[in-house]
Amino acid sequence: MLKSDVLKLIVSISAVFRHPRLPSHWGFRRRATWPAFCLDRHSFLSSLFNTSLTNLMSIGAYSQLIFSQSPASPRFCSLHQSTIGSFRALASRQLLSKSHTSFLPVRLSNTVRSAMKSYKLSELTPTEVDNLKARPRIKFSSIFSTVQPIVDDVRNRGDAAVKDYTLRFDKVELEKIIENVNELPDPELDEAVRESFDVAYSNIYAFHAAQKPVEKVVENMKGVRCKRVARSISSVGLYVPGGTAVLPSTALMLSIPAQIAGCKTIVLATPPSSDGSICKEVLYCAKKAGVTHILKAGGAQAISAMAWGTATCPKVEKIYGPGNQYVTAAKMILQNSEAMVSIDMPAGPSEVLVIADKYASPVHIAADLLSQAEHGPDSQVVLVIAGDGVDIKAIDEEITKQCNSLPRGDFASKALSHSFTVFARDMVEAVTFSNMYAPEHLIINVQDAEKWESFIENAGSVFLGQWTPESVGDYASGTNHVLPTYGYARMYSGVSLDSFLKYITIQSLTEEGLAKLGPHVATMAEVEGLDAHKRAVTLRLQDIKARQQVV
Repeated sequence: MLKSDVLKLIVSISAVFRHPRLPSHWGFRRRATWPAFCLDRHSFLSSLFNTSLTNLMSIGAYSQLIFSQSPASPRFCSLHQSTIGSFRALASRQLLSKSHTSFLPVRLSNTVRSAMKSYKLSELTPTEVDNLKARPRIKFSSIFSTVQPIVDDVRNRGDAAVKDYTLRFDKVELEKIIENVNELPDPELDEAVRESFDVAYSNIYAFHAAQKPVEKVVENMKGVRCKRVARSISSVGLYVPGGTAVLPSTALMLSIPAQIAGCKTIVLATPPSSDGSICKEVLYCAKKAGVTHILKAGGAQAISAMAWGTATCPKVEKIYGPGNQYVTAAKMILQNSEAMVSIDMPAGPSEVLVIADKYASPVHIAADLLSQAEHGPDSQVVLVIAGDGVDIKAIDEEITKQCNSLPRGDFASKALSHSFTVFARDMVEAVTFSNMYAPEHLIINVQDAEKWESFIENAGSVFLGQWTPESVGDYASGTNHVLPTYGYARMYSGVSLDSFLKYITIQSLTEEGLAKLGPHVATMAEVEGLDAHKRAVTLRLQDIKARQQVV
């Protein structure tokens, strides 16, 4: 380490440990003689960070710590990290007025430890609770400025633009962007993999087929009959991400309800493999579920190609599926454009809220939290402890242990660093907070979990009891895993058969029906000053009256 770097380290750490917010019992607050402090406090620092002074210097070189008051959370003291390195700022019980840190959020050697701040609901003000349930803000204005040129370019140059962006972003040179699925050979899969996807297909198909609407005819008054009929959306676009992980399960979740609905054109977009081919598992699911075309592209360029249509890619009428912020931005831009395309729902990072009591296994709790955290560093993970008697230390230890063994442990660690634990007095308070948070996935791992089902108002999908991990819904229980995130579960539903249908209302009146209903319609039209509406009824009523006089 260079002498200048050592000096920077000393200044950085000195600023932290001399800050007025540090508790006075640490003894060296505001101590100006840093060199003496450095020598005298070496053993203290070593035990605090569970490392040597050398490792401590390495950490300091990666991150400068400063204290600040967060404008979004007034009364919450926050620690900000620099833009370099993965070291997470230390937050202690004494430093955060109403926040606690379960375990030290440091990265030493090959060990990953990620912090989840904790809060006691009964000690928070309504404003502070609102701050907790708010997701990190996405600056869509800057993202839109990046995505809009891609949307416009694909509109103007079609296939050529998609090829160019795929080469730029995915480093893959494509000869053609579209494959007709019925012209592709069946992919070779391991038998166990094939069987698992077949089981998932059967369960997802059964659950969504059961959602077929039953046509009902209602005779509101004699001679006035009304009904609503369902018709499939003719052409649909399905987006299956392929950035940090391949997601053939998403291909099933989107294509099966489209297949059941009877959509004629089903375009599935997914990023190509490095050799320009289609992931064999995605292809297997696509062929099984009736996909007609596969667009070998990802990102905003794929969404744009499906929305506008190109020389080879069919134009679709509605686009579905999760994706990163650029995919989401493209969907939002295009649904308000001349493309005349709709979307399933706004999307955000994956998230889970777990409600647990003293009967829940710490091993299961940790596994459920990490199953969402591993999706990516922007995933949202919330643990709500209901009542007393929960061994939070055991949960922390399990999170650390399991996180260290995950191939995607770095992603999980970063996600957990901005997630939190909430302590609720009882299940009523826990469920109330969950309804305010409106999570994408809600796990209720408590004794007699089923009895709380009727109290759940806002959630994308719910998992009841200790034997129902969120993973089963992600893959094969039958429910759909394309769900509203970012709090949109308050007003949006997850993807279902209905997502691929549109409804048409039909009414038919007899002569007797119009004779009874017509005068009321004429009166209402007169009130609204719409004389043509009135005449469309009264002229018919005159005809009816004339016919009756003839008879």
